Amino acid sequence: MRAALLHAVGDDKLDIRDDFTLAPMGPADVRVKVKATGVCHSDLSVLTGVLPMPLPVIPGHEGSGEVLEVGDHVTTVKPGDHVIINWTPACGQCDLCLVGQPFLCMTYVMDSFVKPRFRFGGETPAFGMAGCGTWAEEIVVPWQGAIKIDPEVPYDVAALIGCGVTTGVGAALNTAKVRPGSTVAVIGCGGVGLSVIQGARVSGATAILAVDPLESKHELAKKVGATHACTPDQLAGAIGEITGGRGFDYAFEVVGKSQAITTAWQAARRGGDVIVVGAGAADDMVSISAFSLLFEGKNLLSSLYGGSDARRDFPFFANLWKAGKLDLESMISSRIRLADINDAVAALKGGEVLRQIVVFD
Repeated sequence: MRAALLHAVGDDKLDIRDDFTLAPMGPADVRVKVKATGVCHSDLSVLTGVLPMPLPVIPGHEGSGEVLEVGDHVTTVKPGDHVIINWTPACGQCDLCLVGQPFLCMTYVMDSFVKPRFRFGGETPAFGMAGCGTWAEEIVVPWQGAIKIDPEVPYDVAALIGCGVTTGVGAALNTAKVRPGSTVAVIGCGGVGLSVIQGARVSGATAILAVDPLESKHELAKKVGATHACTPDQLAGAIGEITGGRGFDYAFEVVGKSQAITTAWQAARRGGDVIVVGAGAADDMVSISAFSLLFEGKNLLSSLYGGSDARRDFPFFANLWKAGKLDLESMISSRIRLADINDAVAALKGGEVLRQIVVFD
């Protein structure tokens, strides 16, 4: 089968080849024919080494597809089912799962660092990003990593739910629990940032400020729910105009940079919530004074994968889309083929695009 392979961090081009095979399936595994997969900023972070992965690796973690085969112990899906790939499968048995934080489960994440799911060139092993590797025509995942979805949901829309939508909308609904009538600032208006904006809109926020240095993104941000938009250097004025200088009830950082976290902190009101959504580098340190941490009364929150339970939230977000509450089609910049993946990565580096979706036959 065909897939795109990263041999080493920093490579200029991915190696698109058609000699991949899958590792043998286990009794609790599911084999999926990938139908659509997003080109996400987290994929770029794997290519640059910001997010460490074993090498060589097939990137891709935001995907949807059709079940081809299931292991003997699998009862949740069957061949022919439409599924969304869950890149953080929850084991259901560890302490984090049992206290209701399945998005923090590390069981299968750690497994993905030692279990190569692919072979190429004969018997050379290759890993899948986060145990997935959706930039491939087929993948094998544990059954918890394939969540059944309504077949009426198109594959490209379903793929978005697999990461960007769940991360962003979930950050607003699950982590921040945005209250009706509140004010929200979103720092960064890529695919996840736009999803945060939509989550805030669904929650009933009355003022939603989209902050992005690229003014080309402001119009779309307003289309999906932002009431205001500005560049970072206009933020101080926007805080005064929208909140009377008080600051926002919720400030979301959706960039993955320490400076953006600092900006979100400054945008939040005293006693407000600052929610970190972007995936940053391990050596990118954030400095906040001990005085500010205490006396400003702000809450610094982490939102990994939108604080979601994929089994619950994938179908929930799909139903919001079906009800017209989420505009996911507008977030798709283009639909491309796997052969175009290197051009898509280059476009992602440029920052202008939102979500490019690889569509498989």
